[in-house]
Amino acid sequence: MTDTASPSPALLRFVAERATRPEVQFRLVVLNPARAELHLLHPERHDLAFEAECILLETVPQLEQAAGTTVIGSVSVRHDPAEAIEESVLSEPVDEILLAIADTRRTSRWRRDLVRLARFGVPVSRLT
Repeated sequence: MTDTASPSPALLRFVAERATRPEVQFRLVVLNPARAELHLLHPERHDLAFEAECILLETVPQLEQAAGTTVIGSVSVRHDPAEAIEESVLSEPVDEILLAIADTRRTSRWRRDLVRLARFGVPVSRLT
């Protein structure tokens, strides 16, 4: 899970390290960049998501090179990291969650979010 479609050097290193494990698959979920208060049908919400998808398509090859395998990427309709993760975990099998989110304003909420995500029994790490 990342808040930007452009992978950081730290994320690329993490992916390369995890790729050394057998039978690993990667899914990158990018948060929707639109403001939370925008209605799901608001044009700005769709425009910003489209821009993030274009960037994601350009950067997936970097992740695939680091992973040595196919990386599936998508932009979530959600802007909240915990909600986007819950949606992913409920829709497909997940063995590990990596948060690569730079938004330090959410620091106080991370404790609650991590408790909320712990119910899935999946390890959660945060890349800084």
